[in-house]
Amino acid sequence: MLMKIVISFLTFLFFAFISFGQTGTLRGHIYDAESGEPIPFASVQLLNSDAGVISDIDGFFQLSEVPSGLQKIQVSYLGYLDTLVVMEIISNKIKYQIIYLNRSTIELQTVDISASKERARTEIQIGQIQLSRENIKSLPSVGGESDIAQYLTALPGVVLSGDQGGQIFIRGGSPVQNRVLLDGQLIYNPFHSIGLFSVFETEIIRSVDVLSAGFNAEHGGRISAVMDIKTREGNKNRISGLASISPFQGKILVEGPIKPLKKENGTAISFLVTGKYGWLDKTSPHLYRYAVDSNFYSFAKNDTALSSFKELGLPYQYQDLYGKISFMGENGSKVNLFGFSFTDQFKLPNIASQKWETFGGGMYFLLSPLQSPVRIEGNIGYSRYNLSLTEKNIGPRTSSLESYTARLDFMQVTKRTALEYGLELISLNTGFQFENPFNLTISQNDFTTEMAAFVRFKYQINKFIFQPGFRLHYYASQGQFSPEPRLGLKYLWSDNFRLKMGAGLYSQNLISLANNQDVVQLFSGFLVGPETTLYRGDSNIPVKSRLQKANHIVAGFEWEPFKLFSVSVEGYQKTFNQLISLNRNKRKATDPDFLVEEGRAMGLDFAFAYKPSSFDIGLSYSLASVYETSNMVRFPTIFDRRHSLNFLFSYLSGKSKQWKWGAHWYVGSGFPFTQTQGFFEDNKLTDLLQTDIVRGNYPLGTLLADEINGGRLSYYHRLDLSIQYMHKLNKIIYIESTFAVTNVYNRQNVFYLERISNQRVNQLPVIPSINFTVGF
Repeated sequence: MLMKIVISFLTFLFFAFISFGQTGTLRGHIYDAESGEPIPFASVQLLNSDAGVISDIDGFFQLSEVPSGLQKIQVSYLGYLDTLVVMEIISNKIKYQIIYLNRSTIELQTVDISASKERARTEIQIGQIQLSRENIKSLPSVGGESDIAQYLTALPGVVLSGDQGGQIFIRGGSPVQNRVLLDGQLIYNPFHSIGLFSVFETEIIRSVDVLSAGFNAEHGGRISAVMDIKTREGNKNRISGLASISPFQGKILVEGPIKPLKKENGTAISFLVTGKYGWLDKTSPHLYRYAVDSNFYSFAKNDTALSSFKELGLPYQYQDLYGKISFMGENGSKVNLFGFSFTDQFKLPNIASQKWETFGGGMYFLLSPLQSPVRIEGNIGYSRYNLSLTEKNIGPRTSSLESYTARLDFMQVTKRTALEYGLELISLNTGFQFENPFNLTISQNDFTTEMAAFVRFKYQINKFIFQPGFRLHYYASQGQFSPEPRLGLKYLWSDNFRLKMGAGLYSQNLISLANNQDVVQLFSGFLVGPETTLYRGDSNIPVKSRLQKANHIVAGFEWEPFKLFSVSVEGYQKTFNQLISLNRNKRKATDPDFLVEEGRAMGLDFAFAYKPSSFDIGLSYSLASVYETSNMVRFPTIFDRRHSLNFLFSYLSGKSKQWKWGAHWYVGSGFPFTQTQGFFEDNKLTDLLQTDIVRGNYPLGTLLADEINGGRLSYYHRLDLSIQYMHKLNKIIYIESTFAVTNVYNRQNVFYLERISNQRVNQLPVIPSINFTVGF
């Protein structure tokens, strides 16, 4: 009997060994048959087996330990016809397969739900929201133009400075603490002065990952959040594009093949070029005269320098250009060459004038060797940011930032694990100069290098997903290494309920020239951290590190209580152990140039979504508290919005779903500000011999209250509506018309109060608009 058991056990081991030795790996890409675009989050199932995976954002998938011999896989993605593929798997070999899916007539909302649920079961997604261009276009479009800047305000934990100003604050982090990437390249000012539009063209976006807290080791150099935007390749089969026009802007997009797609091996060369130009400064005097009169120029009508006041418009102008050439190779390898140029100008005659520009380019590559389990991804690039601001009675301010980047990632995926590791190099050249209110000029020109190595490992066993990471970041100008452990966890309690958490240490060396005590932040320049000794507060105690540092902890759950309805709740805390800011109130040369501060952000975010066939309904609420401590004084930051509420609604109607109705209502509690205590004659006493102290009349200065940010502006709330109709002339050409109304009930949301005149300047009033788009 014992002998039979031993023989049976040895036989089992033998066949198990033979079976393991007779397996191979299947990897491939899934593309749209018409455009050649990758299809993300499609289901790839090995028939007669429980083995299956979903494709990633690039349409890539990999099945490990597939038995050798003829195998059948079924690929499905709602919105496309199911496809069955038969192939031969060779033991200890990697089989690469390209699969093309044809579209069906199933609705897009269901596609989004299927993709989101599959990702939730296999990825931790703590503090992370991934958006597609379809998500962005589902919202009411301000000015008839959908934009990521408008969608971000609908996300829990994200605060926008308003219709004007163009600043985004993510879960307590200021703009300089957020890392923004476009195809791997750093973008330092992603939003235009009119806060309704970003520099990114919606039509070319493939994905947007918003990592609001607890992000893992692949990202670093910032202490709050990451926004990673990836663009798509151009159409690989035919010339296509679109042109649109609205009172806000005009844009054009052209794309197509240089070398058409070969379906048998996936090779192709394609191009994509897009540009948009904002002309609200030219259209508003004719279409929105009331908006001009009630906002910027009402307090300046008596100024002799504004004799042509009636011809002035809303003071916004911008231009964005982006181009890409893509080389698609065999086995999913590819190379992208891209370039961009973004400009923005805000101009109030005789009051303030600001202009900034960003330009650069780079190369992205992905190598997927057929017989290697490792895929290699990388990019190199260059970008430059220039900013200048001139204000009445204040000296000019300038800032420039030049960066060179290089990155190399290695990725290896097996049945239950995923390993990613890599290297990153960033060289920064910064310069700035400005004159503070006490007539002292502060300037700095510096060059520094940052280097980092990271590793991230994901392991899934039963209902647990475990993802530790580690990043070692070196700051050359500081001569300091920053070890940064990261961790992500998820527990699949049931098919419809999941717990998750994340934590990590973070650092950065980049400092903003914006003042977090200014209600209106026009000047958003940058500089690298100081190399001199820093002291905490007014003490003579030097700090041990000159880096800005933070730690995050975030936890929550995902729940689908019934079909088509989902709930997400996350609580977070970001402790900013050390913040460094410019000493804007430096009175004499011996005063320090920089201040060392601390801060903390805490919050609780709720998100509810209901997505039946033709509807998309969302509701979110955020409770937050953000404050800083400087010189032992604790105060709320100017973006401390305690309460935020979003309601989203979209509806598709018509026989072929050609009508789209949208609504977005946003409510936010008022921002803090430092109240005015009194006024004085601001005599600079620059020439005592010529100064008549007794009878002279001098400009008024402002005395501020002792309590920093002790006041609160009124609540901000706004309702936006849009109606869109699409008419298809044939299979290729379509015409799209959009009627949109921003601030439907004309809420007078305060932008700021001009302290001397006590004149209130509001955000944008009700603004209707019509957009026409022709696509082919």
